[in-house]
Amino acid sequence: MTAPAFAAAQSISIAGDVRANLSCHQRFMQVAAEQGVQLLVFPELSLTGYERGLAADLAILPEDAVLQPLRDLARELGLTAVVGMPIRLSVDGPVLIGALVLGADGALGVYSKQHLHPGEEIAFAPGQGGSMLAMGCDCIALAVCADFSHASHAAAAAGRGATLYAAGVLITEGGYVPDTTLLQGYATQHAMTVLMANHGGATGGWESAGRSAIWGPDGALLAAAPGTGELLVIARRDANGWEGQVVPVAMG
Repeated sequence: MTAPAFAAAQSISIAGDVRANLSCHQRFMQVAAEQGVQLLVFPELSLTGYERGLAADLAILPEDAVLQPLRDLARELGLTAVVGMPIRLSVDGPVLIGALVLGADGALGVYSKQHLHPGEEIAFAPGQGGSMLAMGCDCIALAVCADFSHASHAAAAAGRGATLYAAGVLITEGGYVPDTTLLQGYATQHAMTVLMANHGGATGGWESAGRSAIWGPDGALLAAAPGTGELLVIARRDANGWEGQVVPVAMG
């Protein structure tokens, strides 16, 4: 049996082009499945790009048919994917920053970003978070970007028994060191693996730093992308512990 594997998808989003971004996500999912990945986490708002001005027009209800190709592929590959999308929980509800969990079993989970970054309130409302994911012997807590800047968010995840804290983010070069210092600190403090999936290129007028990373439950860096570009950052655990791998993803 393949050792459990989790991966950050360092993808590049095309502004507002959901169809093109869906195709990109499908490619990432296929490559991840070839690598034996069971959980694949995409960056914040990965299906639209970090486009605050477009969010209201692009926001969907979680059950929207636009996600069906990804949901079908997740089930076909036996892989759970967490994708970023502006969402509304009702037709006339506020726009939230969503992380939608497309289950390997066909299930749909919804996480909405709880803590907004300054400036996001012009386009989004704070969300309610979401349930933990159970995967084998692991319990996975999700976060979206500014969520992790609140130590209470990671502490609450650990308090609920999280063994993996998985964050889809947009982090620029200027924020990279302080943000990754926080994330690595959560791994050490709470003895949980921490995964960060960052954008692989510019989005929403911001230059992403890339360098998606995964830290082990002792805080050791397991794997990190060397820079920007489209890559999978994978961590596997077996009886001997953790090992990391970075795999380039070529678009067809």
